[in-house]
Amino acid sequence: MNDTPNAPDETPRDYKIIALLLQSHGVEDCDPSVINQLLEFSHRYTVDVLQDAMVYAEHAKKNDIDMDDVRLAIQGRVNYSFTSPPDKEFLLELAEERNKHPLPLIPEKYGVRLPPEKHTLTGINFHIVPEQRNSQQEGQQQQRSK
Repeated sequence: MNDTPNAPDETPRDYKIIALLLQSHGVEDCDPSVINQLLEFSHRYTVDVLQDAMVYAEHAKKNDIDMDDVRLAIQGRVNYSFTSPPDKEFLLELAEERNKHPLPLIPEKYGVRLPPEKHTLTGINFHIVPEQRNSQQEGQQQQRSK
């Protein structure tokens, strides 16, 4: 995180603040693009919240944005942008439902399953003496021997 985009004197204040926040949370080193991405996200989120607050203030026919408008905009963003993980009870019910059916038995043969020999390119796909002719020839030989 010591790699800043510019010389230390020219480093933007917001960049330094994000780097200090990351360090305070135990992030010792990261790519400088991570800080840029966090700056981009925070800027976009702030702009969206303030635009929503302006819409709420206009709807209330107020000239200025107040804290209630900002709170309402943040609450709307939280419900719209972020989702919470499912409840533990729901996940336990889902796991119980899924685990009702046992796993299929492991087959005795291991490895790659290949198709039958007759369907492979290396299999024999011809007969020197077809089987039908053999049975016909046996029938003819039996008639001759009588």
